[in-house]
Amino acid sequence: MKFKVWRSARNGKDGRYEAYEVDPRPGMSVLDALFSIRDEHDDSLSFRYSCRGAVCGSCAMTINREPRLACRTQVSQLAKAKSLNLRLFGPLEKQIGWDRTAEVLIEPLPNMPVLKDLVVDMTRFFEFYNKIRPWMDLPDVKGLSKMTPEEVSKIEKYTNCILCAACFGACPVNNRNPDYLGPAALAWSLRFVDDSRTTDKKERLSLVAGKNGAPECEFIYNCVKVCPKAVAPAGAIRTLKDHLKT
Repeated sequence: MKFKVWRSARNGKDGRYEAYEVDPRPGMSVLDALFSIRDEHDDSLSFRYSCRGAVCGSCAMTINREPRLACRTQVSQLAKAKSLNLRLFGPLEKQIGWDRTAEVLIEPLPNMPVLKDLVVDMTRFFEFYNKIRPWMDLPDVKGLSKMTPEEVSKIEKYTNCILCAACFGACPVNNRNPDYLGPAALAWSLRFVDDSRTTDKKERLSLVAGKNGAPECEFIYNCVKVCPKAVAPAGAIRTLKDHLKT
């Protein structure tokens, strides 16, 4: 099977596509295929990985023009996988010579600068995440940290976010507005805003109320389609918008 992989120069700006032949085996993931390329063809190929179990989010990249986790994407399923029907923009609609039925196209995540090959600079992504204050300072009061099962279920979905940035890379608004906080940061914001133990909800809502926060979302739903953990960031953003109206 042929893999068409984006390779960049050291500045991350100039690059080209390189084709590699990989012998697929049962159970091979795209991450496995990248290891094979690095071991058998070119040991200078750069990509991120860590847990290899769809937990850390490190290996998010664009596979066949859709942001995915390389470790959980099976090579054998790609040819027959249904399209996610994303709203295309910029790098996701760039025309290149690519045969989807015979080749696997591997590219870095959009909306972030490329450092080398498939490795992107996630500094801005984590700066936006930190802007929503993803922590809670609880007073030392007995029993305050307790939550009912109903209270936990209200925010549990958003705690599943692994900060892989697939949603950030798939978001046309992030592509148009580089200062937009993005789906992941906004979903995490709701996780704290709707936490029953939170005592500073108004302050937290003020962090996402500006033109680069929740009001900027256009509900295109690319973020929902690419999220590997079914966090559904668009739903969180809609709830934030409702909170901001009250």
